[in-house]
Amino acid sequence: MKMKYLHTMVRVSDLEKSLDFYCNKLGMVETRRTESEKGRYTNIFLAASRDEGMARDTKAPVVELTYNWDPEAYTGGRNFGHLAYSVENIYALCQSLMDAGITINRPPRDGRMAFIRSPDGISIELLQDGAALPQQEPWASMPNTGSW
Repeated sequence: MKMKYLHTMVRVSDLEKSLDFYCNKLGMVETRRTESEKGRYTNIFLAASRDEGMARDTKAPVVELTYNWDPEAYTGGRNFGHLAYSVENIYALCQSLMDAGITINRPPRDGRMAFIRSPDGISIELLQDGAALPQQEPWASMPNTGSW
């Protein structure tokens, strides 16, 4: 099963302080930004300076800073977020993972996104490359397991 690395997401509690650190001190470059009034968050995608051109063209590889507008105390490593990969066929990969004994924490009910955890508890997001696949069972009605 082929996949492509997309991003690593990190939740931040002070957006300005984080941007100062990542951009001004570390030299990373903002490649795009999205804000969601409904979701009450801002996502800022940063590339290493040598990866800027590729990141702007393909939107990878990047670090995603997620700033939740409502204050939250991040415990249990929740500020780390997740690793993200695009995959050729999300249903085939999830079935393969389940057959290998891996728990699908957030099944691909929408034909687009699933979450699993590494043996060390690192959350990994799997995203269907391109458009979402048509919804199908058993995924469409499969409940979440644990957290991601």
